[in-house]
Amino acid sequence: MEEATQIISYVAYLLPAIVVGIIAYYFFKGHTSNEEGRRRYLIQKEAQNKILPIRLQAYERMTLFLERIDPNKLLIRVKPFADEVEKYETLLIKNIEQEFEHNLTQQIYVTSECWNLINAAKNATIHVIRQAAMHEKDNTADHMREWLLRNFMEEVTPSQKALAYVKKEVSELF
Repeated sequence: MEEATQIISYVAYLLPAIVVGIIAYYFFKGHTSNEEGRRRYLIQKEAQNKILPIRLQAYERMTLFLERIDPNKLLIRVKPFADEVEKYETLLIKNIEQEFEHNLTQQIYVTSECWNLINAAKNATIHVIRQAAMHEKDNTADHMREWLLRNFMEEVTPSQKALAYVKKEVSELF
């Protein structure tokens, strides 16, 4: 009987120590996870401050690219040097592809959806130029140019659609 009383007294002394130990464990576990989250937040915030200007610069370059391949502006900037429609078609497409290759690295800073839309605008513009070349194959390059300008005077160009999306995406950054 005396042994049972002694065991009960040991348990009575150990029980508060075990309860305090469990409470301390959960307290420190919560505290360390909170500190880890705070550190991650601060690191992410610092990285965001460094990356945001680079992302904005990428969106600026994509805006410039879309403006430069816009058929209304491209046709004014790139004039035919010969009367052959095929040569002018090649010149326009080469100009678009060079602009695209010059800005290819910017895709890592914009969202994949935005990049896909920019790529689609480029391909759609090339497609329209090829269609115009087929439509005006019996005429001169100047006629093809006029036909393209007339077509895009009334329509929204693929570049303008992509540019609207770029602007929307940049406004979401703030």
